[in-house]
Parts: sequence; C-alpha cells; structure tokens
Amino acid sequence: MVGEELLRVVDVWKSYGTVVALRGVNMVVRRGEVVALLGDNGAGKSTLIKIISGYLRPDRGQLIFEGKPVRFKSPLDAKALGIEVVHQDLAVILDLPVYRNIFLTHEVTNKLGFLKDDIMKEEAKKALDAIGITMPDVDVKVESLSGGLRQAVAVARATYFAKKLLLMDEPTANLNLVEALEVIDYIRKFVKERNAGVIFVTHNMIHAFAAADRIYFIDKGRILFERRKDELSSPDDLEMLIEKIVEEREKEERYEYQKA
Repeated sequence: MVGEELLRVVDVWKSYGTVVALRGVNMVVRRGEVVALLGDNGAGKSTLIKIISGYLRPDRGQLIFEGKPVRFKSPLDAKALGIEVVHQDLAVILDLPVYRNIFLTHEVTNKLGFLKDDIMKEEAKKALDAIGITMPDVDVKVESLSGGLRQAVAVARATYFAKKLLLMDEPTANLNLVEALEVIDYIRKFVKERNAGVIFVTHNMIHAFAAADRIYFIDKGRILFERRKDELSSPDDLEMLIEKIVEEREKEERYEYQKA
C-alpha cells in the first residue's frame, strides 16, 4: 500500500556548459511505490538519478527527503540516508570477484579489520537468489561474466543495502526477457516488504508498465506528464499518450519559433 511521501524533487535544473540537461523537474516518490521515469536516451533521466544519489549537485532547485531539505555533498551522504543506486554503467570493478562487488563499500570485517569472506559469500548468494538470478560461483571475477550477469550483480548489491529509496538506472537493459521479468517481480516485492520507494529508469514502455505504480515521462529535460498506471489500460495506451503529448509539444515549439 502506498504510504507517506518519501522524496520530493522541486524545480531542479542542471546544465553542462550550454547544454541544459534538466529544466525545472518536479517529482514525488512515496513509500511502498515504484515510480517509472520513462524517456529516450539523452532525455535527462541519468542526470536526475545522479543528483538524487549525490553524484551531481543541481544548479537550482531542491531535494526534500522524508520532509526535510537535503543537499548531498557526495554519494556517501545519500547512502547514509538509505538511498542506493544501480547506475547505467553498473559501477562494478571487473577484477574483483562477484561477492566483493556486492559488498563494495559495505565490506564485512572482524575487530582487527580483516575481511570476513565466508559471510560475504553466503550473503552475496542470498542477494542474487532474492532477485531470481542464478550465478555459477560468487568467487569468479566480474570480468568473466556476461553483460546480463554483471547487471545482476549491480542490482543485487543495491537491493541488498537499500533501506528507504532504490534508484535503478536501466536495470533491465542487458537482461533477457525472463531475467528482466524476474528483476521487475523482485522490485515489486522489495517495495512491499521494506515499505521503500523505487525510481525505475527505463526507455522500455513494456518494462515501465510492468514495474510501476506511477509513470513520469521526461523529454529534453522536462517532465511532460505523470500518470498512475491504473489510468492506463496497456503499454500501447501509454505509447499513444506519449506520441500525442510529444506531437503537441513539437507544434508549440514550431509556433514559438515562427513567432520569434
């Protein structure tokens, strides 16, 4: 059941030189819900995720987390509040084994500071099993894995440690259909079990429709619409709505250009 507000993004802007990546973005995520952020490549999705996770700072605007304004100086600030992220580039270290990647920055040690490998291996297997991914051996180096299994390692790491908000930037991009549906199913369970929030970033309308309770569509750095999934009958309905809104915006832009 959807609960209280967890994150509010208020009028967030971000530029890279003369390129404006985000233009006054507003968004809300509540406990117990999956919010899909849908858009094409270059729409601004990854930039927004990096701001929410502390990797970038906005030029203007504000993040409000659990009712309080926050300003992250680094990703560690976001992690301290229970925010974890699966980046599009995965952020895995290829020459480390699977279990060490899952516990990256969260290493389990004894009182003398030595790694407790047996515990990390056992928990790494549990993290992978939870999302329905079969891993041949958690001792193997990540560089030996397929793109889909590397994706699974990043997803398992984030879902294992996320306490309040999970940010997933194209988490199903390199997975086959069965693996993608298993990850989506686990995300739905994760939200309910932990009463957490998820932002599920994707360009795939079918995956967005399957995963989300609410859907935001972003294009050229602007949120063009927000819809609850129960207001849409199918992914095709979502696609037609997007096409209509994009067409209307393009007409407005042509009109403004002609006026100028």
